[in-house]
Parts: sequence; structure tokens; C-alpha cells
Amino acid sequence: MRLLLGIILGALLTISSAYLIDSHNAATAAETASVSTRPMVNWDVVGVKWQHLTEWARTEWVRVTG
Repeated sequence: MRLLLGIILGALLTISSAYLIDSHNAATAAETASVSTRPMVNWDVVGVKWQHLTEWARTEWVRVTG
């Protein structure tokens, strides 16, 4: 149980850290066009893909549980 909790906590910590770094660098990226300050991830694309994944999972769950 602790292993599963550690994996989930590690994933959440990694994603939230990347989001905070990207959010902070997004404001400075408009000022400078340096490669080191550009965001690592396009969060809009991630959000759309996450929405499609959750919709797919819901439809599959409904299909399986019928």
C-alpha cells in the first residue's frame, strides 16, 4: 500500500512541479525568446488529450459494466 501511495505521490509531485515551472517561465518567455525559458509542455494540448482519455475510459466502463 505504501508503494502505491509513493508512486501516486511521486507522479503528482512531478506533474505539479513541471506545471509550476512552466507557469513561471511562461511570463518570462514573452520577454525573451531564449530556448531555456520556453515551456516544457503545451498544457492546452495535455488538457485536451486528458479529456479525451477520461471520456474514453467512461464509455469503456459503461460498456463493460453494461
